[in-house]
Amino acid sequence: MASSLIHICVAKKVNETLNMDEKQIYLGAIAPDISKLINETKIKSHFLIDEETGVPDINKFLEKYKTNLNDPFVMGYFVHLYTDKIWWEEFMPNKFLFTKVRLLDGSLVELKQKEWLHLLYNDYTNLTTQLLDYYNLDLSLFYEELKLPKNIIKEIPTEKLPLLLNDAGKIIMNSKEEKTYMLDISNIIDFINNCTERIIKSLNKMDINKNSDNI
Repeated sequence: MASSLIHICVAKKVNETLNMDEKQIYLGAIAPDISKLINETKIKSHFLIDEETGVPDINKFLEKYKTNLNDPFVMGYFVHLYTDKIWWEEFMPNKFLFTKVRLLDGSLVELKQKEWLHLLYNDYTNLTTQLLDYYNLDLSLFYEELKLPKNIIKEIPTEKLPLLLNDAGKIIMNSKEEKTYMLDISNIIDFINNCTERIIKSLNKMDINKNSDNI
């Protein structure tokens, strides 16, 4: 459940090694979240092990689409799933201790799910400007005419992706910079760097070379 912008940042860092089509890898990196806009659960789009944990089954995805990783959209999709896996298995557990949430000041407070989700989404919005500046992101994907990807990923309706771009674009463009409670920019940069390193390592194990002409 990392934000769309965090997924795009990871995709940008990974693509510094791969040199694939930037807009298509960005699009793939947010594509799994189309499920929320078409009233479907994340089980299919995120290849979930189970809905409760929210952890994608990376091997299940690769069994079906490993041979398509030469396509930048599919690569972006892989980046999204891998990022979510690290988010739920490692990053978020560091923020929680049983029913309590650890805030930036180190304090543990007991919050209901709706309450901590509200803080989390607010933090996403409030960190947007800093992330845009830090990663010097090109967001023309959100306002230029969209080139729909090949219909390779059967778990989502690719023709609905303009809806996702419109929704994510509105959130990003209407961002504000205010106080954060659970996350700060250093947390997110560390997370993005960790994801990038792990994803590149995984691709290297699969003999995915550093040049898009060879993958």
